[in-house]
Amino acid sequence: MNETQSQHAGPPAPEDIERANLYALIGRLFYGPPDPNLLAEIRRSGGAESGEEDTTRLSAGWRALQEACGGVSPAMIRQEYDDLFVGVGRAPVTPYLFGYAEPSAPDRHLVSLRDQLTEWGYLRRNNVFEVEDHVSALSDVMRLLIEEGHSLEEQQRFFASFVYPGAMRFFAAVQKAPAAGFYKVVAAFAHVCFEVEKEAFEMVDSV
Repeated sequence: MNETQSQHAGPPAPEDIERANLYALIGRLFYGPPDPNLLAEIRRSGGAESGEEDTTRLSAGWRALQEACGGVSPAMIRQEYDDLFVGVGRAPVTPYLFGYAEPSAPDRHLVSLRDQLTEWGYLRRNNVFEVEDHVSALSDVMRLLIEEGHSLEEQQRFFASFVYPGAMRFFAAVQKAPAAGFYKVVAAFAHVCFEVEKEAFEMVDSV
């Protein structure tokens, strides 16, 4: 979704590639209903792990996601996606995060986000209509920060300021939504991934 003027700082480490891939997958699943190829790829892929301490949580969430990908048709997922995130009029669950993170001042928070993205050279393409605070857009920014070698401090600051607070409330809202079936599992997996990411950042801070 983004164009960037940032310079790459060398190839990321294997564990960072895994992190970037998880952000990419979460962003893709919430951007639109997965097609049959993506569902098949998830079902046949290996585990999602990020260190020994996180193996159980991530693996359990990943297995549940794999099972969900094999238990429902793409047409049913498409209908569920529309029922949850599109709807008629106002969507039952909005994927735009600042309504969750800053309900009293979403516009101010969005301006801060745009200022930060502009500073890094991440520019929205003319044919993209989603506002920058869409959960998929923010997941994509995290992926870019990792892939382009931004410092852990920059990653953590962006994650804590613009991603984690709203995303966790969004995932909770999806899991509570009556229309959620497949996406309840997606949200549960994303919730675990973001919790693991938060804890990993905190461990870096404590060293």
